[in-house]
Amino acid sequence: MVRRGPLRVGFRATADEVNGPDPRVAYAIPKLVGPAVVRNRIRRRLRAIVVDLDRRPQGMPVGDYLVRVSPGAVNSSHDELRRYLTGAIDALDDG
Repeated sequence: MVRRGPLRVGFRATADEVNGPDPRVAYAIPKLVGPAVVRNRIRRRLRAIVVDLDRRPQGMPVGDYLVRVSPGAVNSSHDELRRYLTGAIDALDDG
């Protein structure tokens, strides 16, 4: 797991033949973060960021990702979430 700001990201490489060419991403957003409306807003933002990251020339490594969100994400802007998630995924790719 790699932590960046209010996000923790875990990664497990998988075989392309099993899951296809696309990465799979799961989001763990506990009720402690806020009501359903807030949790869903954060999830939508993170999904949009993941789509953009996968469109980069280097894309995202194929595998399973778990994005764990802490309550600090509620006050984070879209740009801050993008910076945190990009940093975490790049750190996983380097490590």
